[in-house]
Amino acid sequence: MKSPLFQALAFCTVSAATFFGTSAFAADENINVTPTQKVTKEELAAIYVLSEICPSVVKDKSQFNQGYNKLVTEYMPGQSNPVERLNQMAKQKDFRNILAEAQADAKKAGKQKNQVICDELTTY
Repeated sequence: MKSPLFQALAFCTVSAATFFGTSAFAADENINVTPTQKVTKEELAAIYVLSEICPSVVKDKSQFNQGYNKLVTEYMPGQSNPVERLNQMAKQKDFRNILAEAQADAKKAGKQKNQVICDELTTY
């Protein structure tokens, strides 16, 4: 995460891709073709940081939790409990440096930009 805006950009990009993602259907065969997105540890770290900063700044914590759970589930498909898995990753040694960088980026972004991201997540 080289840019302090990476977190906001990643979240917005993912949101847009999720909402406006394209699927192609073959006319005769009904084949759904969806590009596979490779999720990076940096993206997961940025998402995890949202769980640290957003609960204290959002008005509706249950709405935030719903949006956060949906976002994590989309980034970690196939996991039976993706939020718990992400929480476990945050404790792993190889993830700590990436997480520290994401936390620093969130701090650099400032309270106002973080507030916007957190508010968006409550309606995700």
